[in-house]
Amino acid sequence: MPGLFDVSKEIILVTGASQGLGRQFARVLSAQGAAVALAARQTAKLKSLEDEILGQGGRAVAVQMDVTDTASIAEAIDRAEAALGPVSVLINNAGIAVEKLAVDQTEADWDAVINANLKGAYFAATEMARRMIARKQEGNIVNIASVLGLGVMKFLSPYTISKAGIIQATKAMALELAGNRIRVNALAPGYIDTEMNHDFWSTPAGEKLAKRIPQRRVGAESDLDGAIMLLASNASRYMTGSVVTVDGGFLLN
Repeated sequence: MPGLFDVSKEIILVTGASQGLGRQFARVLSAQGAAVALAARQTAKLKSLEDEILGQGGRAVAVQMDVTDTASIAEAIDRAEAALGPVSVLINNAGIAVEKLAVDQTEADWDAVINANLKGAYFAATEMARRMIARKQEGNIVNIASVLGLGVMKFLSPYTISKAGIIQATKAMALELAGNRIRVNALAPGYIDTEMNHDFWSTPAGEKLAKRIPQRRVGAESDLDGAIMLLASNASRYMTGSVVTVDGGFLLN
């Protein structure tokens, strides 16, 4: 009998899969038997991840996708589905941040962050949903939000606004798509140690921030494994419009 968190029959598209959380999600889901389509702008990193997964006996395909370009989203999904079959789960993870005070953020900074994090995720989800509806297929969309969509920090205003938008988009789409048997949930990670921010945690500012987390530590990428398995699998079959926070208690402060 398959386990509660079984994803072995799922075809899962992960955006922003070339590094950080997206790469970790792809590795975990693949290790549990899912076929994974790896999407990002940086194809060299994607290719090495594809080779790694294939070398371990998994099913994977790397596809170039720029989430800020709706044509690129559709083309990437076409290539993923041609290689693996109809996508059943979307992990909407691609995103960026620009660290400056609000008064120093330029229009270009705003556009870059909002286009990648909010517009891109919205149109990746709606493109995927249209295909699922046309196929009369049960579907599952997991949007990667952030605790900063629920709380705020200085220097990241467009990012926090984009992630708050993702949470509201999750709820709006969950309501509209429930009748089509498509679930939409969000994962809101707290501070996670990734290659992009790794050096920061050993600085005085990083150590100070880590001490503000009630668990007194920064999360590891693997701390999200349980939550992504819950949301990507049928274990969350009666969840839609939910926001799962994994933050070591950060939002309790």
